[in-house]
Formats: sequence, structure tokens, C-alpha cells
Amino acid sequence: MAEKDKFFDKYYRAFVIPLGFLLYVFVSYIINPFSRYWEYVSRLSGGRQLVEFFIALIISWMIAEVSLATARWMDRWMPWEQQPLKRSIIQTIVVLLAVFVVLNVFDYVAMFFFPPPPEVEALFGKVDTWQFFVVCSLVSILISAVHTGNYLLKRWKNSMLEAAQLQLDAAQLKETAMQAQLQSLKLQLDPHFLFNNFSTLSALIEEDPALATSFLEKLSRVYRYMIANLNSDVISLSQELNFIAAYIFLIDIRHGSNVNISVNVSDANKDKGIPPITLQLLIENAIKHNIASAQQPLYITISDEGDDLIVKNNIQLIQHTLPSTGLGLENIRKRYALLFEKEVEIDDTQAAFLVRLPLVDF
Repeated sequence: MAEKDKFFDKYYRAFVIPLGFLLYVFVSYIINPFSRYWEYVSRLSGGRQLVEFFIALIISWMIAEVSLATARWMDRWMPWEQQPLKRSIIQTIVVLLAVFVVLNVFDYVAMFFFPPPPEVEALFGKVDTWQFFVVCSLVSILISAVHTGNYLLKRWKNSMLEAAQLQLDAAQLKETAMQAQLQSLKLQLDPHFLFNNFSTLSALIEEDPALATSFLEKLSRVYRYMIANLNSDVISLSQELNFIAAYIFLIDIRHGSNVNISVNVSDANKDKGIPPITLQLLIENAIKHNIASAQQPLYITISDEGDDLIVKNNIQLIQHTLPSTGLGLENIRKRYALLFEKEVEIDDTQAAFLVRLPLVDF
């Protein structure tokens, strides 16, 4: 992009000076097509017409240089971003004054070194002189406008590129932060899961070695699933339910009939997505905070309703001496917010605790 700007600046005058010349001739003719100047030029020889052409080109070059120099000086002294209306008025006035001074100096020098013949000088009066200055002023304003338009266009283009780059950087930072946060949230799963199941396994080794072996095999299978999906942000509900089926075996060994888990999900929703290990977290959360005994069984149901998955359990809270950290539910909420920008609904009543999980297409 910088190379294009350098190329444009290098050949800027090659565009502006011919433009100034064409404007000079065009505006002069439009203002007064019956001027004696046109009759005078038509009677000149080819060589003299080239001289007149060369003089007009020099005038156009001076107008262009004065207009461009003034505009660039104003860019440094009073940028457009600060006071655009004031800048526009002052630039127009300064350009007109500068062009008027330069043209008067040029006219004085030209008359001193190359005085026109008396018959030529008699052709032009004060009206023609003022017409000449008016034309030059209009041309200078137009050239200044071209420069200003080019300047503002480049600033707009650079602003758009900078804004696009900032958006790209922000998106990359957001993605990086999201991945880091997801990894951090996923790592919260392991300690609580391992603590409960290794405690059960330790007791089984002494009481029933054969059952301990079966429990260890199921635990390994469940843990392999958790490791395999550690880097997955979303999996199908059918995969999660297969994992839960194996996980329920561990729950049965740990709690027996004290905890009853039922799953009733339609086939239509099993192909939809859910963050991995979400159901395990909710089951662990229900068991952790509620009494589960022969006299007070804990009932956990997993069902679907529309595009939502509902995990519900009856409430019979354990009187903890320490308050709950809420890491399990917070983990699920944050993952849904980061991955899908969706909210997890929680309905906590005196009778039941219900979590509504949106199922997503993937």
C-alpha cells in the first residue's frame, strides 16, 4: 500500500498540471467565449500559438504548485480532523492570496523582460485582466480541492485498514483468550472426579477385589473418554450419553440404589451438540450437594424438551459447614457463553433443581 502511495506522489504533478491547463483554457472560454484574446490567438502563426500555449502551461504550473504547496502547508498547520470548516475557509483564502501574489509577480517580470508590442497591449483592457485573475483563482481552488480530496481519501482508506486490522487483532486475542479459558475450565473437572472414584476404588479393593477390577476397568474407560475430549469444545449428545451410560455404572457401585439416574432423550436430538463432560458435572454436582440414602433416594433425570436438554434432581440438601464454590455450574455457564454465546437456565425451587442446556447444531 505504501508503494502505491509513493508511486502516486511521484507522478502527482504529471496529473495535476495538465488538469490545471485544461481547466484554465476551459474556464476562460466558458466565462467569456467572445473575448478578443481568442480572436488574437486565432490570427497568430503556428509558432506564436505554441508560445501562447507554453505561457498558459507555465501559468497552470504556477497555479498548481502554489495550490499544492498551500494545501500541504495547511495539512501540517491545521489538520482537517480538528476544524474542517475553519480549515476549508482559511485554505481557500490563503490559496487565492498566494495565487494573486505569484501571478502579479509573474506578470511584472514578463512585462519587464518581454514587453508586448503596443498593438497587442491595446487589445486587452482591465476587464480582460480581471477575468484572467478570476479564471486563475477558480483553477487554483479546483486544484486545491483535488489535492484535498486525494488527501482525505487516503486518510479514509488508512482509517478503514487500521480499523480492519484492529478488528482482526481483537478477534485473534478473543480466540486466544477463549482457548486459554476453556483449557483452564476443563482442567477443573479432574480433581473432584478422581477424588470420589479413587476413594470408592480404595474401599472396593479390600471388600471385593473382583468388583474393584471391574470398577477400575470402567473408570479407565470413562477417564479415557475425558482425556480424548479434553481438546474438544463440542461433541454430539449421543457421545455424551454413551459416556454417561458408562459413568452411571460407577455411580451404581459408589451409591447403589441411593442414587437413581434415568435418561430419556429423543433420537432427533442425539445428533446435536453439547460441551463434553457437561452431564458428568451436573450429576456430580447433584450428588455432592444432596442427601442420597436408602430413606432419601436421590433422583436424577436427563430428558429433552424442544431444543433443550434438561437435567433435574430432587432437592434434599446436605447441611455443609462450608459454602459451595459453585465451580461446576460456573464451568458450564462459562463454556456455553464462550463457545456458543448462549445462556444456561437454572431453576432452583424448594422441591427440585433444574438445569436447562441449549443443544447446538454442529
